[in-house]
Amino acid sequence: MAYADCVAFLKDALPRLGLSSRGFRRVDAQVCKRIRRRFLALGLADFMAYRKYIESAPAEWDVVQSLCHITISRFWRDRAVFDRLAAEIVPRLSDAAASRGDKILRAWSAGCASGEEPYSLRLLWEFCVASKYPDRAISIVATDADAISLQRARTACYRASSLRELPEGWIRAAFDRQGLVYCLRESLRTDVAFHEEDIRIQAPEGPFDLILCRNLAFTYFDRAGREAALERMVAELRLGGALVIGRGESLPPHGSLVEDWDPDRGIYRKPRE
Repeated sequence: MAYADCVAFLKDALPRLGLSSRGFRRVDAQVCKRIRRRFLALGLADFMAYRKYIESAPAEWDVVQSLCHITISRFWRDRAVFDRLAAEIVPRLSDAAASRGDKILRAWSAGCASGEEPYSLRLLWEFCVASKYPDRAISIVATDADAISLQRARTACYRASSLRELPEGWIRAAFDRQGLVYCLRESLRTDVAFHEEDIRIQAPEGPFDLILCRNLAFTYFDRAGREAALERMVAELRLGGALVIGRGESLPPHGSLVEDWDPDRGIYRKPRE
């Protein structure tokens, strides 16, 4: 059957791309649909024919890589994480920034997909933090390897299903309804900058007080990729800064790179010297 053929294709292809077959188990159906559309567009009959095509056209691996980008996201995903960020983590990081004379808290959302995560952080600041720290601000850099997702992020218009975990008052205060979609108001977009970057290759210049990399590197990358991503992020993280990963994810062996802050919620901290 076609699905089994696709699973066999992914089992061979993903390690060649530095990706973990285990990490794709819950999303392989989504990826299989994309790959099937691709080989049908090429006039090929099945996954085996596509595999042979790739052998004759190695540049096609770049296409396969793009088809494996996972873009599942929504606002306030894993509410317990954002609640902890709002109640303690972000205020403490903001205080630390102020104590060294910085009035801007710098954050990086790695693997931001369509922008729900960095915009959630911006809303957190707006509705939970800003009134307590009127002399401070937040600056968010959001990166992803998928150009199409980034274009949606910059447009900042979302279906109601993407907003379902946000408080109703926030939706009214922060979004304008335009037909079937809700568009984030311009004043809440200006502190979020989007860049097309693959975390396996590059990172924006730090230092950052807060880095979020959830449901990306530590789910979908192979071991070498996870270790390299962790080292790259920690290198851009300020001493005492927070690293947030997905609640269902675990870090590779990390020695003294980071220490626990709230590991049940996937929150870690770069040790102070």
